[in-house]
Amino acid sequence: MNSTVEAELNEAEILARNYVQKVFESVIKRNPFENEFHQAVKEILDSLVPVMAKHPKYMKNGILERIVEPERMVSFRVPWVDDQGKVQVNRGFRVQFNSAIGPYKGGLRFHPSVNASIIKFLGFEQTLKNSLTGQPIGGGKGGSDFDPKGKSDGEVMRFTQSFMTELYKYIGPDSDVPAGDIGVGAREIGFMFGQYKKLHGGHPSGVLTGKGLLYGGSLVRTEATGYGAVYFVNEMLKSKGLSFEGSTVVVSGSGNVAIYAIQKAAQLGATVVACSDSNGYIYDKDGIKLETVQRLKEVERSRISEYVKEHPGAIYIEGCENIWSIACDIALPCATQNEIDEAAAHTLVLNGVKAVGEGANMPSSLEAIDVFLKNDVLFGPAKAANAGGVAVSALEMAQNSMRYSWTFHEVDDKLHVIMKNIYRNSVEAAEEYGHPGNLVVGANIAGFIKVADSMLAHGII
Repeated sequence: MNSTVEAELNEAEILARNYVQKVFESVIKRNPFENEFHQAVKEILDSLVPVMAKHPKYMKNGILERIVEPERMVSFRVPWVDDQGKVQVNRGFRVQFNSAIGPYKGGLRFHPSVNASIIKFLGFEQTLKNSLTGQPIGGGKGGSDFDPKGKSDGEVMRFTQSFMTELYKYIGPDSDVPAGDIGVGAREIGFMFGQYKKLHGGHPSGVLTGKGLLYGGSLVRTEATGYGAVYFVNEMLKSKGLSFEGSTVVVSGSGNVAIYAIQKAAQLGATVVACSDSNGYIYDKDGIKLETVQRLKEVERSRISEYVKEHPGAIYIEGCENIWSIACDIALPCATQNEIDEAAAHTLVLNGVKAVGEGANMPSSLEAIDVFLKNDVLFGPAKAANAGGVAVSALEMAQNSMRYSWTFHEVDDKLHVIMKNIYRNSVEAAEEYGHPGNLVVGANIAGFIKVADSMLAHGII
């Protein structure tokens, strides 16, 4: 490369970096105190510098300025009556972030931590995640600061009916299709679908995904996020001649994603020795007994501490954050955002971790990700590794449209292919833009380009 060409490339990169920094500063100014949203935007925008340098059309057309701003965001009051007859009031949200490649698609989260910042970070991430699946779906997210833990079925029903009474005005099979997330499982989806059906009329099976199999749901949807994360990590491992066979695995969480990540990892020959809930974690050196965890969490809705009463060889430790002190070959964070900080990442590296696959949304801090990348740990970022759930949600939408149901094997095969394609596309994008092996950069670029080119095709809207 001659000095003139090199100088031109350096100048283009400087211009791109300045542009990206200017956009990020604008995001902070316009969205003060929304730290989670700032974090998600920074991680993605930093990855896009080489894209801006190579394709200045995105800067010329203000793609970054547009992509960081939601197309629409609604916030609403959710009043409901508890079992004591007292009126309670929660806040509901729905962000419709980007519809360039299809209807808004993204889960509903019911958790006390839910606020505008978290909903926006999730919606922004969802836009690129959905793009990576190859399915025609845009990005959205929603939820409420309602906590379903400790609530009776009647209280959950009354809350979800009130929530849907407002939300239904903004969603539909061809416009916005919510699904479940933290705190929103089959029970909550069923209640919301029933209320939507009552308000809208007919049987609009395509309006929600994660539905029960009796009324339009898809096989594998329950397992999809956990299975997909393991499929993605398996591709990373194979690239280095490694596998789950004989590996020790730690999985955070004990909800839907964690349960099926544990199941699939065990099927591939791993020993999963720990999992957690928001109160603490269990360690079973002989391997977590999945059937016990499933019964405690899915049937009895109990705390993970109950596990040791049935398996006295296991131990329970109060406080979930220290789960990453357990030595493992593979770490699968499947609980919540920023659960792995810089200190936890250093501990994992010192204990010999070979791969980290994010089953939750943004479970590693920016500092933690840097630690993993600098120490050559195979790292599967959330928007790639945990895309299995929304991928099968899109397959559920397709089945609803056709009034048809695929077998478990058919859907699982399609999921496996989608996760392989996400891995391959992320690897190729990272190599093309000068960051070989960095799947954070690769996934961000691969997801972004499809959305950005669609936005260009649609004009200034």
